[in-house]
Amino acid sequence: MSLSQQKNARGISLFTATCIVIANMIGTGVFTSLGFQAVDIKSGFALLLLWLLGGVVALCGALAYGELAASMPCNGGEYYYLSRIYHPAVGFLSGWVSVTVGFSAPIAAAAMALAKYLIQVFPYLHPTGVALSVVVGISLIHTNNLKFGSYFQQIFTVLKVLLIVVLIICGFYLADPQELSFLPSIGDGKTILSSNFAVSLVYVIYSYSGWNAAVYLASEVEEPEKNLPRALIIGTLTVVGLYLLLNFVFLYSTPLDKLAGQLEVGYIVANEIFGSNGSKRMGLLISMGLISSISSMVLAGPRVTQVIGNDIPLFKLLARKNAQGIPTYAIFLQLLLVTLLLITASFEAIITYLGFTLTLSSFLTVLGVFIARYKYPNLARPYKTLGHPITTIVFLAINLWMLVFIFRDKPVESLAGLATLFFWLLVYFVSSKNKFNAQP
Repeated sequence: MSLSQQKNARGISLFTATCIVIANMIGTGVFTSLGFQAVDIKSGFALLLLWLLGGVVALCGALAYGELAASMPCNGGEYYYLSRIYHPAVGFLSGWVSVTVGFSAPIAAAAMALAKYLIQVFPYLHPTGVALSVVVGISLIHTNNLKFGSYFQQIFTVLKVLLIVVLIICGFYLADPQELSFLPSIGDGKTILSSNFAVSLVYVIYSYSGWNAAVYLASEVEEPEKNLPRALIIGTLTVVGLYLLLNFVFLYSTPLDKLAGQLEVGYIVANEIFGSNGSKRMGLLISMGLISSISSMVLAGPRVTQVIGNDIPLFKLLARKNAQGIPTYAIFLQLLLVTLLLITASFEAIITYLGFTLTLSSFLTVLGVFIARYKYPNLARPYKTLGHPITTIVFLAINLWMLVFIFRDKPVESLAGLATLFFWLLVYFVSSKNKFNAQP
């Protein structure tokens, strides 16, 4: 590898890596889910506690992933870690779940959401056409070179955060405060221990998903041993702070009965803060924010496919890079998958279909902190999980509970997802004829 190639390979700064985490985490969930929580939970303290607990779970996951990323700073995320910690077959299954459900389906969902919000302002636009144009355009940007793609990611992530901060400030200064207490009261204990609180926590935790985004590009991050844990922790803490402030403003500015049962919480709050044109302003805010979300997933997803191509000869085409070191074939495969999902509108079904396996993948990865320490005791660990084993166990316990909840709530979809994994397991044993290097 030439000197210029080496520099390009480490072209992602700490700031860009942090932007990738933030952009991946902040989607439409924070602007929609509060309405469902407010149906059965009427306490301002309990509602904010939901978002704090969700942030704690995300942070515990980020702390654990930081150790694995620092000790094994290679592209691929769960695919790479699970292949080395457990078995290459486990990594292969996780990798293809990431490629399809972990990235392609959320990109399609985010693109359609962007189009939905944009046509509220420009009703003459075609939603599918807008979604396809955005995904194609961002994919082409990230086939150019890593430096340009990094600047693009930085600009739109900073813009997203600034817009949210402006919304928070305007909520404090322009809205009429509601008579809702945010201090704990006698009845809050019963609320927090209720099944409604538990169900709401599941969806809050989903709203925090994406805290691990930077690990998929680990080998392209400058000084990954230091910067990957920092990016995961700083990015996650930033989003936790924004989510808490944003939900506080929602509750501070808008009567609870107006929010209860409503999907478009962001629109309702914007109307309370800005007046009759608030919904259009909120639509533009969310649309601009979703550009950075899509961009971060377009950056991260193909790196998983690329590493699969490096390891397994059948998929070696996907490992090829252009002159700038970008895995273009992997990006175009992801673009093809997203296009098919947008045309058939099947991305929501796929996310539901394999939601159980996505949660299982992150559970096994964090559990891998224990196993990797036992299996590879001499592996260099420039960063060790803060608060381990308590923070690791907290993440595992809550995610195990989520796995049980998902399986109980959607048994058919969960079993179908597991059946699909068995199919990919057969593909793995047919395609992996070479000996896999299982060392980190």
